Amino acid sequence: MDTDPYAGLEGRRDEGRPAVVTVADAPDPAAWAARHREALYRIVASEGAVLVRGLGLADAAGAAAVLKVLGDDLMSEREAFAPRWTYDDRIYSSSKWPPNQPMCMHHELSYAVEFPATMAFACLSAPTTGGATALADAGRVLEQLPSDLVERFEREGWLLTRSYNEDIGVPWAEAFGTTDRSEVERYCAANDISFEWRGEELRTSQRRPAVLHHPADGRRLWFNQIAFLNQWTMAPEVREYLVDVYGPEGLPFNTSYGDGGEVTEDVVALINKAYDSVTVAEPWRAGDVMLVDNLRTAHSRLPYDGAREVLVAMANPTTRSV
Repeated sequence: MDTDPYAGLEGRRDEGRPAVVTVADAPDPAAWAARHREALYRIVASEGAVLVRGLGLADAAGAAAVLKVLGDDLMSEREAFAPRWTYDDRIYSSSKWPPNQPMCMHHELSYAVEFPATMAFACLSAPTTGGATALADAGRVLEQLPSDLVERFEREGWLLTRSYNEDIGVPWAEAFGTTDRSEVERYCAANDISFEWRGEELRTSQRRPAVLHHPADGRRLWFNQIAFLNQWTMAPEVREYLVDVYGPEGLPFNTSYGDGGEVTEDVVALINKAYDSVTVAEPWRAGDVMLVDNLRTAHSRLPYDGAREVLVAMANPTTRSV
């Protein structure tokens, strides 16, 4: 039995880079993706992610067609933390985030009851510099963290608090896909989210596990957005402004220990250092596609200059018990 995950494809993984498969000729990118879909998922199972180079995607319609072929049961996003625009049914832009600021390592929708097992990306326009979607192995991240910190988060989980309003972040109607408050309340009740209305503002909190076991092999993974959605990850001037205007309880998002204890700046730095120690990256080229195991592999976005257009699909929904 051939155990080479790259069998039948021209691919490799070099130090400091994700797995890369090179396509020599693909006049019909969607047909190529359909033909090699099983092989690509075999590489993802082995390596955690794979970047496909050489498909020559020329427009959003072609990119969406490839993403729909590669993704099973695409998800509609709920509880977004940053704006996106929609290209096609369940095909989105990457999150709008200041180009000069990094988007820190995270697992997509790790704070939700239903989250994607697979992320699929397609690059139509690569930035002049920077802007890579960097990757980090969540099992290796866990190994880098102090055992007492991991034990506390395993015991208590982590708490995400959010304030939705029209001035900062994503308004609640956009995040939940409805202007009907009763629908929002039903969603929160079904998804173990505590909520409170303060006039037009919605405040929520939800406690989630910080560590999970991969369903394929049982490996323990650091799976959360504790550092990314914490107040200390914001640019200092942004945090100071928001605290001054809205108060510490009115931040668009913040994280804490499961018992409500503060996750301090030094802990956020420690978590980000663990991510940095195992991060790999490959600069985008126009036409690239990437598949990522969202459970096993965290992703980030590096700062960049120039135009950057990356489409995103969230696939293979996984539901945790509440």
